[in-house]
Amino acid sequence: QLYRDARECLTLLSQRLGSQKFFFGDSPASLDAFVFSRLAPLLKAKLPNGKLQQHLKSLQNLCNYCTSILSLYFPWDGGEMRPPALPCGLRAEEDPHKRRNQLLSVLVGLVAMLGYAFLSGIVSIQRGSAGPVDRRPIALEEEEEEE
Repeated sequence: QLYRDARECLTLLSQRLGSQKFFFGDSPASLDAFVFSRLAPLLKAKLPNGKLQQHLKSLQNLCNYCTSILSLYFPWDGGEMRPPALPCGLRAEEDPHKRRNQLLSVLVGLVAMLGYAFLSGIVSIQRGSAGPVDRRPIALEEEEEEE
């Protein structure tokens, strides 16, 4: 039922859009932003069940609608431009210090958690007496008396 309703909704959107560039003429409106925010992930994402995605791909005007908005407002997704590069021109995956930065962030987090545990009293360090420890075994009768 849900897929049937969604397919019907996509078909109605396709009919309403027709051959126009946007739903209300040549310039986008808030409805265009809302519809695009729902259609683009459905069109671009890999989904476990592709029924709805296949139906959307069969509606050529909605596919063109998404593609035109992507290329107009997100040109790096359309392949015309690239997103801003890191300052030294490296991509995040190619960062030579990535492993070091991960290790440092884990260590800082660990130190922060331990500091919090000590300062809040969750963990405390107590020193024992410096004298010899009595290590004789406790007899069963003595153990019951202590309880």
